[in-house]
Amino acid sequence: MLRAHFNDGTGAGAGVGMTGLIRDIVGVFHSGRRPGAVRAHPLAGRPHNLFEAAACYVAAAAEDDEERSAQAAAWVSPEALAFGVNELACRAVIALARERAQSPREVAYELLGLPVS
Repeated sequence: MLRAHFNDGTGAGAGVGMTGLIRDIVGVFHSGRRPGAVRAHPLAGRPHNLFEAAACYVAAAAEDDEERSAQAAAWVSPEALAFGVNELACRAVIALARERAQSPREVAYELLGLPVS
């Protein structure tokens, strides 16, 4: 897997010394650097961040898609998901408030069907 870097013990072998060795080691762990490696879709197999999980979770809940909601909930810890959902809610309320020329408080209460006091 790794090419020979120090064939004759002098460091003058087929490789390029320590830099080549490091490049080869990184290539073992990074498929994009292995010669002939097939690269998967950029999102496949990568970890999801908490905002991506929250967006997917909330969108799935809005569309009543329990399977997708459960899948997104499994991407991050419950605490991280709660933080992401809270951040998404804040951003949504602020965006709607700007759009409607209302305060975020008024929008939040209206969205939940509560009287604005």
